[in-house]
Amino acid sequence: MEKVEQWKALAIESVKTMWLEITKIFPSIIGTIIVLLIGWVVTKLVVKVLKKALKLAKANKLDDTLNEIEIVEGKKLKFDTIKIITTFVKWMMYVMLLIMASDIMNLTMISEQISNLLGYLPQLFSAFVIFTVGLILANVVKKGIKSFFDSMDLSGGKIISQAVFFLILTFLSITALNQAGIDTDIITSNITLILAAFLLAFALAFGFGAQRVVGDLLKTFYVRKTYEVGQKIEFNGISGEVEAINSISVTLKTDQGKYVIPIKDIVENQIRIQD
Repeated sequence: MEKVEQWKALAIESVKTMWLEITKIFPSIIGTIIVLLIGWVVTKLVVKVLKKALKLAKANKLDDTLNEIEIVEGKKLKFDTIKIITTFVKWMMYVMLLIMASDIMNLTMISEQISNLLGYLPQLFSAFVIFTVGLILANVVKKGIKSFFDSMDLSGGKIISQAVFFLILTFLSITALNQAGIDTDIITSNITLILAAFLLAFALAFGFGAQRVVGDLLKTFYVRKTYEVGQKIEFNGISGEVEAINSISVTLKTDQGKYVIPIKDIVENQIRIQD
């Protein structure tokens, strides 16, 4: 009977102790709930206002530039600047709310870990900015190389421009990962070997093909320096007036019509300039 009384007293004491602990943290729980609710409402309002402000500032103009980029042929990006910025801000505010809630509940360890996460977010965002700028730069270089090959009527422009695009994007991706605090030593060493082999093969291929490119450039330069639009010339018994000179041909206007003569033929044949 005495043991029953002891167990009863022990149970009552445990309940009292538990209740006292609950009453101690109850205000903290209520305060945490209030802070989270107010913070949630404020976050919604801030994100809504920010979204409208970004739309008024036409921040989505960047989308057009990025969404025309083809990482792989036929596969374009689906980039939404406003959504990315507002999502980032929203989660920043949510993390700050968790820190405040942890402090109210005296959960110091959790608060410190979340604070570390909050400090990492700007670093992650800057890495994303580096990657985005690199993507635009790589696409500009890609388009420039392709336009150059097209203007010179050279084959292989599409493959070479795509290869250079991936080369630039790879280096900038590694830079972005470093900015994000990710160790890229293993990635860098492996990619360096692959790129070295690729560049050697490309240099050999381009070296053999460069003779034709340089030759075509010199021929175009010679024709443009020697002849001019409006000048009358005779080519292979055809007399006419030079109407246009481009990188690969000369347009000759005659009484019989227009002739488009390759620059190669102009350089390699005798031309008589008429007074």
